[in-house]
Amino acid sequence: MVLKVLIITYYWPPAGGPGVQRWLKFVKYLREFDIEPVLYIPENPTYPLHDESLVSEIDEEITILKHPIFEPYSFARFFSRKETKTISKGIISDTERQSWIQKVLLYIRGNFFIPDARKFWVTPSVKYLEKYISNHKIQTIITTGPPHSVHLIGEKLKKQTGVKWLADFRDPWTTIGYQSKLKLTKSSQQKHKNLEKEVLDTANHIIVTSFRTQEEFREITNTNVSVITNGYDIEKVESDVLDSIFTISHIGSLLSGRNPKKLWKALFELTHEYPDFADVFRLQLVGAVSEDVLMSIKEAGLSDFLIVKGYVAHAEAIKIQRSSQVLVLIEIDSEDTRCIIPGKLFEYMVSQRPILALGPKDADVSRLLKETNAGTFFEYHEYEEIKNQILDYFKSFQEGELASQVLDIKKYSRRELTRKLADLIKTL
Repeated sequence: MVLKVLIITYYWPPAGGPGVQRWLKFVKYLREFDIEPVLYIPENPTYPLHDESLVSEIDEEITILKHPIFEPYSFARFFSRKETKTISKGIISDTERQSWIQKVLLYIRGNFFIPDARKFWVTPSVKYLEKYISNHKIQTIITTGPPHSVHLIGEKLKKQTGVKWLADFRDPWTTIGYQSKLKLTKSSQQKHKNLEKEVLDTANHIIVTSFRTQEEFREITNTNVSVITNGYDIEKVESDVLDSIFTISHIGSLLSGRNPKKLWKALFELTHEYPDFADVFRLQLVGAVSEDVLMSIKEAGLSDFLIVKGYVAHAEAIKIQRSSQVLVLIEIDSEDTRCIIPGKLFEYMVSQRPILALGPKDADVSRLLKETNAGTFFEYHEYEEIKNQILDYFKSFQEGELASQVLDIKKYSRRELTRKLADLIKTL
């Protein structure tokens, strides 16, 4: 018997970026496990990134409900279009480099729009969906955040209709790295914590994408918390030919906090110590990059080796991953980010290219890299180790032997992860 499930999400094609990938892929496979997804999305969203190519992945037979949303970002643009767009992408400069406009916008965003700027979608969505749930006999709903205001829709619908509710956290809420940059007052911080607690306690089940977030949530709620990580899909691209030069590529956003200066220093010194390295090395950045990071790279002396491509369609990003010699994964060096397992890690893995990852001590990423033999992980301060690893990769490249021997990653395929999700839904 097919079970109909209502999925409430803000991000959906033509939105680009990692936020849309998770549920686009779940929806792609849910029908194989006797679950019929019904999507609810905003009719007129303000997406910071667009990727029209993802629209082709949507099954035309899927029911998609849309309802208007009011977003204050449209008014904020009157003050500074550039600053508003940058903040909406999650790129926030270090405090000392913030303009007064950015400081004001961050204060307003943090203290007047709790939990986030999409909060005005909650009340009209509840009214609209309450009728739909009743008329179509929906018994299960799923919300996915961020934006975490989407979870407030789920909380109210459960209380008003009695539906089973599964809340999916692609990122943490109050412990996410950028939360500390929103200039929250003590009152605002407490409001966030209270809302987070209400959501966790009210949901029938919580899904998170990392092991540490599971541990954090289990400390503050008795609701069951399961880990379903992000994953990879088998994507067909035009070419899998490796670059002839030694490309070290980072795909995805490089926020101001993702700025490993010792990595830039190691790369620069290798160009000086090894002329053959300098002849073929290129540092390739694909996606949104903060000015702080670009400045650090240029100050390190890497301008002549730098390629900045900006945001590209997902298919193009996959192609670049598979053609690069080494893939770099960078997370903010903070205890708060130990729980972050970015979706691109799994796409990196299936690309079969060596991964060089940097982040905080005891990060979940380190655990996964060891488990799958997909790459190496270093803390920011491990300069000599980073430099030696890059040199080892380069020597293997020169010998034509640079490759990744990934182990046991089938369980991270989108289909297998959806199987796990479907089993969970059926037990609610």
